[in-house]
Amino acid sequence: MGLRVLILAALAAFSVGGIGFVLIYPFLSGERKAERRQSALTTGPVRKTIEKQADAAARRKQIADSLKEIEQRNTRKRVTLDALLTRAGLSMSKTQFFILAGVCGLIFSLLAYVFGGNPWIALAAALVGGAGLPLWTLKFLEKRRLKKFVALFPDAIDIIVRGVKAGLPLGDCLRVIAIEIAEPVRGEFRQIVETQTMGLSVAESVERLANQVPITETSFFSIVIAIQQKAGGSLSEALANLSTVLRERKKMEGKIKALSSEARTSAYIIGSLPFVVGGLVYLTSPRYIELLWTTQTGQIVMGVSAIWMAIGVFVMKKMVSFDF
Repeated sequence: MGLRVLILAALAAFSVGGIGFVLIYPFLSGERKAERRQSALTTGPVRKTIEKQADAAARRKQIADSLKEIEQRNTRKRVTLDALLTRAGLSMSKTQFFILAGVCGLIFSLLAYVFGGNPWIALAAALVGGAGLPLWTLKFLEKRRLKKFVALFPDAIDIIVRGVKAGLPLGDCLRVIAIEIAEPVRGEFRQIVETQTMGLSVAESVERLANQVPITETSFFSIVIAIQQKAGGSLSEALANLSTVLRERKKMEGKIKALSSEARTSAYIIGSLPFVVGGLVYLTSPRYIELLWTTQTGQIVMGVSAIWMAIGVFVMKKMVSFDF
């Protein structure tokens, strides 16, 4: 009986001592402190890395949302006549444009009826003079104005970059552009400044610029400004990169035009050959070629030839035209 009690007591003491050794030894030996120190050293950088990754993910999500919102706002809409007149740089109203188009159509129809004597030809000439020629003129003026804008736009961006690096606010840089740079960039940025005075933000004002000047360069500029306003970041660095990209695109456009100059010259020669040959034949044998517009068969031949000529010119124009 006494031996059994001693054995049980020894086992109990051994168990208690083992448990106490396991629980107390790390504190006495300093292992627990070392573990805490190592945990603090390892979890600090990891925690910072996780926080940086979370911030980067949130920033990417915000940028993606901004791009999606801008893309939805800049969805292609039907271009109105007022927008065409504004993009062409004309200050006339729609009523004045319609009056000029009507006068032009009337003149064309009278000239066609006097020289041709056919009312159907006069009607076709009225349609060409009243609708085709005015719209083509608007498109031509718009394209020429946009080309001038693209040539001056990188200089305007450089002004913003230098101003921001010097510590000027973005609004002051836009005012400098609205005063110093040449047209048509000056007029467009003046409208941006005026819309800001009416209470719109910089991003909203620049977005109106992308709508009024529908080119890739202004869309890039609008996206950069909108993202910087919402997500932050270095505006000068982003705009400097944008200016570099625009200048490189301009260089690439010049190289492509130089490489395609032979094809464009060939297209111009082929397109002008029928008119040159017809004029020379009229100078040498007028009675021979007058049958084309004095007889009904000749008029039909000229009409069909004009249609095929227009199709050929359109195809050649598409072959030598490139998007940049």
